[in-house]
Amino acid sequence: MVRIISALILAVTAACASAAEPLQLVDTPPDRHIVVKGDTLWGISGKFLKQPWRWPEIWQMNREDIKNPHLIYPGDVIVLDMSGGSPRLRLAKPVVSRDLKLQPTVHSTPVQQVIPSIPPNAIEPFISQPLIVETSDHNEAVKIVASQEDRILLGGGDAFYASGIPDTSVEKWHVFRKGKALKDPDSGEVIAYEAFFLGNARLTKPGEPASLVVTLAKEEMAAGDRLIPAPPPAIISYVPHRPEQTVSGRILGIYGGVQEGGTSSVVSISRGKADGLEIGHVLALFRNRVSYSVDSDGRRSSTPIPEERYGLAFVFRVFDRVAYALVVDSSKSVIVGDAVRNP
Repeated sequence: MVRIISALILAVTAACASAAEPLQLVDTPPDRHIVVKGDTLWGISGKFLKQPWRWPEIWQMNREDIKNPHLIYPGDVIVLDMSGGSPRLRLAKPVVSRDLKLQPTVHSTPVQQVIPSIPPNAIEPFISQPLIVETSDHNEAVKIVASQEDRILLGGGDAFYASGIPDTSVEKWHVFRKGKALKDPDSGEVIAYEAFFLGNARLTKPGEPASLVVTLAKEEMAAGDRLIPAPPPAIISYVPHRPEQTVSGRILGIYGGVQEGGTSSVVSISRGKADGLEIGHVLALFRNRVSYSVDSDGRRSSTPIPEERYGLAFVFRVFDRVAYALVVDSSKSVIVGDAVRNP
């Protein structure tokens, strides 16, 4: 049964796939896998492949298939097919037993949830919330200008006024504050600013200024803080795939303000749409290592040693010059400044 995986992606072309190293199956892969709720494309692929991000290749997707990929739902049976000489995954047709007796039943169509690429709960908070303020973004028109009862700081349930809200039907808004600068580690250029998420607000009366009320306060808000529309989060099953062009960047930061992270950490990357990055790209994590030693005279010396690849990250949100990725595999701690490149 052919179905479509909901995705907005471009994957590896047939030429790139043919030029890549052969697909390597895990030791003793299963003949089939029955999809269950909670599965992810990454996890299912990992049951068969040593490199789970090469999912489009084992499904033998061409560019047209990528534009309209296959949907996978709980209950589907995925079969490993080796008949063509190279491994391939396909959906098997359900088998109906000949001994099955017809019984009166109520026919219904269940609402099925498409299987996601990676765990939705790991990235859902980052899908719709403002993460950065790009240097090219000069839209600072929507901001808090005053509060009721002359309050200096705003919290949950407080009403306030904002200027610049257009006369539209947008009711829900994010409130944030421009944070520290994000600099390209290679050039030192400021490519964006962190957006410090403060909470949510609801429009109660359009106008200039418009009236709003705070519905969620993560931090206190004040005059000058900015607002953007708050669309509902849309978790889409993006198929993991390698970039077609060369990508070379650095880890700008680890969400939460920490200097080290690991598997399941969300990291910001110093490359974005302008560099060809797109949602679904898988990038490898590298670390430049230096060995330090002290000689007999007490002098310290350093010796560069080969760069080490230690993990993979899945890109799930992309801006012009910055992208956010989930670390899906890491053999050691992830450190700000580590390199990201094609896997």
